[in-house]
Amino acid sequence: MIDRERLDVFLASFDRGNTPFLDQIEKEALQGGEPIIRTQTQGLLRFLLALHRPMSILEVGCAVGFSALLMSEYAPKGCHVTTIEKVERRIMTARDNFRRAGRENAITLLEGDAADILKELTGPYEMIFMDAAKGQYSNFLPDVLRLLAPGGLLVSDNVLQDGDILESRFAVERRDRTIHSRMREYLFELTHSEALTTTVLPVGDGVTVSVQKEDNINETEETGITGAGL
Repeated sequence: MIDRERLDVFLASFDRGNTPFLDQIEKEALQGGEPIIRTQTQGLLRFLLALHRPMSILEVGCAVGFSALLMSEYAPKGCHVTTIEKVERRIMTARDNFRRAGRENAITLLEGDAADILKELTGPYEMIFMDAAKGQYSNFLPDVLRLLAPGGLLVSDNVLQDGDILESRFAVERRDRTIHSRMREYLFELTHSEALTTTVLPVGDGVTVSVQKEDNINETEETGITGAGL
Protein backbone atom coordinates (compact mmCIF):
# COMPACT_ATOMS: atom_id res chain seq x y z
CA MET A 1 0.00 0.00 0.00
CA ILE A 2 1.39 3.39 -1.02
CA ASP A 3 1.65 5.98 1.73
CA ARG A 4 -0.14 8.90 0.04
CA GLU A 5 1.35 11.56 2.31
CA ARG A 6 4.91 10.39 1.65
CA LEU A 7 4.14 10.10 -2.06
CA ASP A 8 2.85 13.68 -2.18
CA VAL A 9 6.00 14.97 -0.50
CA PHE A 10 8.18 12.93 -2.85
CA LEU A 11 6.40 14.16 -5.97
CA ALA A 12 6.42 17.75 -4.73
CA SER A 13 10.21 17.58 -4.55
CA PHE A 14 10.28 17.42 -8.36
CA ASP A 15 7.98 20.41 -8.88
CA ARG A 16 9.79 23.28 -10.60
CA GLY A 17 7.41 25.85 -9.16
CA ASN A 18 6.02 29.00 -10.70
CA THR A 19 7.27 32.50 -11.37
CA PRO A 20 8.32 34.61 -8.33
CA PHE A 21 5.23 36.79 -8.79
CA LEU A 22 2.88 33.78 -8.69
CA ASP A 23 4.71 32.49 -5.62
CA GLN A 24 4.11 35.86 -3.95
CA ILE A 25 0.40 35.84 -4.84
CA GLU A 26 0.09 32.30 -3.48
CA LYS A 27 1.82 33.28 -0.24
CA GLU A 28 -0.46 36.29 0.23
CA ALA A 29 -3.59 34.24 -0.47
CA LEU A 30 -2.63 31.50 1.99
CA GLN A 31 -1.85 34.07 4.66
CA GLY A 32 -5.29 35.59 4.07
CA GLY A 33 -7.03 32.24 4.26
CA GLU A 34 -8.12 32.29 0.62
CA PRO A 35 -8.38 29.05 -1.39
CA ILE A 36 -5.52 28.19 -3.75
CA ILE A 37 -5.22 25.22 -6.09
CA ARG A 38 -2.79 22.68 -4.69
CA THR A 39 0.79 22.24 -5.88
CA GLN A 40 0.10 19.05 -7.85
CA THR A 41 -2.92 20.66 -9.48
CA GLN A 42 -0.79 23.61 -10.50
CA GLY A 43 1.67 21.22 -12.15
CA LEU A 44 -1.16 19.43 -13.95
CA LEU A 45 -2.53 22.72 -15.28
CA ARG A 46 0.91 23.77 -16.54
CA PHE A 47 1.21 20.41 -18.33
CA LEU A 48 -2.26 20.62 -19.89
CA LEU A 49 -1.64 24.18 -21.05
CA ALA A 50 1.62 23.13 -22.72
CA LEU A 51 -0.05 20.11 -24.32
CA HIS A 52 -3.37 21.60 -25.44
CA ARG A 53 -2.20 25.21 -26.04
CA PRO A 54 -5.63 26.85 -25.64
CA MET A 55 -6.13 30.38 -26.88
CA SER A 56 -9.39 30.91 -24.98
CA ILE A 57 -9.95 29.79 -21.38
CA LEU A 58 -12.98 30.09 -19.13
CA GLU A 59 -12.57 29.72 -15.38
CA VAL A 60 -15.60 29.20 -13.14
CA GLY A 61 -14.49 30.41 -9.72
CA CYS A 62 -11.77 33.06 -9.67
CA ALA A 63 -11.19 33.59 -5.91
CA VAL A 64 -8.21 36.00 -5.69
CA GLY A 65 -7.07 35.30 -9.25
CA PHE A 66 -4.15 32.95 -8.63
CA SER A 67 -5.21 30.18 -11.02
CA ALA A 68 -6.29 32.69 -13.69
CA LEU A 69 -2.85 34.28 -13.49
CA LEU A 70 -1.17 30.88 -13.60
CA MET A 71 -3.12 29.89 -16.72
CA SER A 72 -2.44 33.25 -18.35
CA GLU A 73 1.27 32.91 -17.57
CA TYR A 74 1.71 29.39 -18.96
CA ALA A 75 -0.78 29.47 -21.85
CA PRO A 76 0.42 30.46 -25.34
CA LYS A 77 1.04 34.13 -25.98
CA GLY A 78 -2.20 35.84 -26.96
CA CYS A 79 -4.43 33.51 -24.93
CA HIS A 80 -7.34 35.25 -23.20
CA VAL A 81 -8.71 34.07 -19.85
CA THR A 82 -12.28 34.84 -18.79
CA THR A 83 -12.99 34.20 -15.11
CA ILE A 84 -16.09 34.44 -12.91
CA GLU A 85 -16.36 35.43 -9.25
CA LYS A 86 -19.22 36.65 -7.04
CA VAL A 87 -17.55 37.36 -3.67
CA GLU A 88 -16.83 41.10 -3.51
CA ARG A 89 -13.66 40.98 -1.39
CA ARG A 90 -12.15 38.37 -3.71
CA ILE A 91 -13.11 40.39 -6.78
CA MET A 92 -11.28 43.42 -5.41
CA THR A 93 -8.16 41.37 -4.60
CA ALA A 94 -8.22 39.59 -7.96
CA ARG A 95 -8.46 42.84 -9.91
CA ASP A 96 -5.55 44.23 -7.93
CA ASN A 97 -3.52 41.08 -8.61
CA PHE A 98 -4.24 41.28 -12.34
CA ARG A 99 -3.14 44.91 -12.32
CA ARG A 100 0.06 44.10 -10.44
CA ALA A 101 0.82 41.39 -12.98
CA GLY A 102 0.14 43.72 -15.91
CA ARG A 103 -2.48 41.31 -17.26
CA GLU A 104 -5.65 43.41 -17.18
CA ASN A 105 -5.94 43.05 -20.98
CA ALA A 106 -5.29 39.30 -20.93
CA ILE A 107 -7.82 38.42 -18.22
CA THR A 108 -11.50 39.43 -18.10
CA LEU A 109 -13.18 39.16 -14.69
CA LEU A 110 -16.97 38.82 -14.78
CA GLU A 111 -18.71 39.71 -11.51
CA GLY A 112 -21.75 37.76 -10.37
CA ASP A 113 -23.23 34.32 -9.92
CA ALA A 114 -21.78 31.79 -12.34
CA ALA A 115 -25.20 30.19 -12.85
CA ASP A 116 -26.46 33.45 -14.36
CA ILE A 117 -23.29 34.50 -16.18
CA LEU A 118 -22.74 31.14 -17.90
CA LYS A 119 -26.15 31.39 -19.54
CA GLU A 120 -25.18 34.75 -21.07
CA LEU A 121 -21.84 33.61 -22.54
CA THR A 122 -21.56 32.31 -26.08
CA GLY A 123 -18.00 30.95 -26.27
CA PRO A 124 -16.56 28.77 -27.54
CA TYR A 125 -13.68 28.17 -25.12
CA GLU A 126 -10.86 25.75 -25.81
CA MET A 127 -10.40 25.04 -22.10
CA ILE A 128 -12.72 25.43 -19.10
CA PHE A 129 -11.49 25.19 -15.52
CA MET A 130 -14.20 24.41 -12.98
CA ASP A 131 -13.20 25.54 -9.49
CA ALA A 132 -16.31 27.04 -7.91
CA ALA A 133 -18.85 25.79 -5.36
CA LYS A 134 -18.58 22.01 -5.61
CA GLY A 135 -22.28 21.45 -5.02
CA GLN A 136 -23.07 23.47 -8.17
CA TYR A 137 -20.86 21.61 -10.66
CA SER A 138 -23.73 19.53 -12.08
CA ASN A 139 -25.92 22.63 -12.42
CA PHE A 140 -23.18 24.38 -14.40
CA LEU A 141 -22.46 21.40 -16.66
CA PRO A 142 -25.09 21.92 -19.42
CA ASP A 143 -23.90 25.47 -20.09
CA VAL A 144 -20.25 24.45 -19.74
CA LEU A 145 -20.68 21.78 -22.42
CA ARG A 146 -22.44 24.29 -24.67
CA LEU A 147 -19.51 26.68 -24.27
CA LEU A 148 -16.74 24.12 -24.71
CA ALA A 149 -15.12 24.04 -28.15
CA PRO A 150 -14.79 20.86 -30.25
CA GLY A 151 -11.98 18.83 -28.70
CA GLY A 152 -11.88 21.28 -25.78
CA LEU A 153 -10.72 20.41 -22.27
CA LEU A 154 -12.92 20.56 -19.19
CA VAL A 155 -10.83 20.42 -16.01
CA SER A 156 -12.72 20.13 -12.69
CA ASP A 157 -10.94 20.57 -9.35
CA ASN A 158 -11.66 19.28 -5.81
CA VAL A 159 -13.70 16.29 -6.94
CA LEU A 160 -12.46 13.95 -4.17
CA GLN A 161 -13.31 16.31 -1.30
CA ASP A 162 -10.29 15.37 0.82
CA GLY A 163 -11.25 11.71 0.51
CA ASP A 164 -14.84 12.13 1.74
CA ILE A 165 -16.13 11.11 -1.68
CA LEU A 166 -14.93 7.56 -0.94
CA GLU A 167 -17.08 7.28 2.15
CA SER A 168 -20.70 6.30 2.54
CA ARG A 169 -23.09 9.23 2.63
CA PHE A 170 -23.76 8.45 6.29
CA ALA A 171 -20.05 8.41 7.19
CA VAL A 172 -19.57 12.09 6.36
CA GLU A 173 -20.70 15.05 8.46
CA ARG A 174 -24.41 15.77 8.07
CA ARG A 175 -23.67 19.30 6.82
CA ASP A 176 -21.53 17.83 4.00
CA ARG A 177 -23.95 15.16 2.78
CA THR A 178 -25.61 17.27 0.09
CA ILE A 179 -22.26 18.25 -1.45
CA HIS A 180 -21.10 14.63 -1.13
CA SER A 181 -24.13 13.37 -3.07
CA ARG A 182 -23.92 16.08 -5.70
CA MET A 183 -20.22 15.47 -6.35
CA ARG A 184 -20.84 11.74 -6.78
CA GLU A 185 -23.57 12.62 -9.26
CA TYR A 186 -21.20 14.97 -11.09
CA LEU A 187 -18.50 12.31 -11.37
CA PHE A 188 -21.09 9.87 -12.73
CA GLU A 189 -22.29 12.44 -15.27
CA LEU A 190 -18.77 13.13 -16.52
CA THR A 191 -17.68 9.52 -16.78
CA HIS A 192 -20.92 8.33 -18.41
CA SER A 193 -21.57 11.29 -20.70
CA GLU A 194 -21.81 10.51 -24.41
CA ALA A 195 -20.38 13.98 -25.04
CA LEU A 196 -17.15 13.50 -23.09
CA THR A 197 -14.17 11.26 -22.56
CA THR A 198 -13.16 11.66 -18.91
CA THR A 199 -10.44 10.49 -16.56
CA VAL A 200 -10.42 10.99 -12.79
CA LEU A 201 -6.99 11.75 -11.36
CA PRO A 202 -5.94 11.54 -7.67
CA VAL A 203 -4.03 14.80 -8.05
CA GLY A 204 -4.28 17.42 -5.32
CA ASP A 205 -7.83 17.13 -4.01
CA GLY A 206 -8.87 15.17 -7.10
CA VAL A 207 -9.13 16.45 -10.66
CA THR A 208 -11.15 15.28 -13.63
CA VAL A 209 -9.93 15.96 -17.16
CA SER A 210 -12.61 15.66 -19.84
CA VAL A 211 -12.40 16.08 -23.61
CA GLN A 212 -15.45 17.14 -25.58
CA LYS A 213 -15.98 14.67 -28.42
CA GLU A 214 -16.02 16.11 -31.93
CA ASP A 215 -19.19 14.21 -32.90
CA ASN A 216 -21.03 15.73 -29.94
CA ILE A 217 -20.38 19.20 -31.38
CA ASN A 218 -21.65 18.10 -34.77
CA GLU A 219 -24.86 16.75 -33.23
CA THR A 220 -25.32 19.96 -31.24
CA GLU A 221 -24.90 22.09 -34.36
CA GLU A 222 -27.49 19.99 -36.20
CA THR A 223 -30.02 20.86 -33.50
CA GLY A 224 -29.30 24.55 -34.02
CA ILE A 225 -27.35 25.19 -30.77
CA THR A 226 -24.14 26.90 -31.72
CA GLY A 227 -21.60 29.19 -30.07
CA ALA A 228 -20.14 32.42 -31.35
CA GLY A 229 -17.12 34.14 -29.83
CA LEU A 230 -17.39 36.63 -27.01
